[in-house]
Amino acid sequence: MPPYDCMLLFKPNVRKEALIDLVARVGKHVLRRNGVVTSVKSLGDVQLGYGIKKLDGRFYQGHLMQLSMMATPDINKELHYLNKEDRLLRWLLVKQRDVNFGLDFFGDDGRLELSRLSQIRKPEDEDDDEDEDNDEYEVEEEE
Repeated sequence: MPPYDCMLLFKPNVRKEALIDLVARVGKHVLRRNGVVTSVKSLGDVQLGYGIKKLDGRFYQGHLMQLSMMATPDINKELHYLNKEDRLLRWLLVKQRDVNFGLDFFGDDGRLELSRLSQIRKPEDEDDDEDEDNDEYEVEEEE
């Protein structure tokens, strides 16, 4: 499943509970489609470069939230119900490109290096049992 970022721009007069409610609803939708929500970030209030006109007025600022997820590629079509959401000014789904996870992160050279980790041994001249500074840590017993 490829990673996505869903950017949600809320109207500035939306209450915090309503913000959380919509973000939770999107997260539940992703989970029902066998996706995983990896993080939710509030990027705070942002000043817009131009006004966004909605039925209840023109907005020059908004509250920006980022929802990171791993979902199936058809998640974009499934999130179109957000177009009718009156708490949102805009929403955008961005697919993260060239993101590697697990062993793909290391590439071909990394796989060889990881297989060498099990072959690492201590040098033969090093001995764990022998400790030369025992005198320094002697404890005197009380009578």
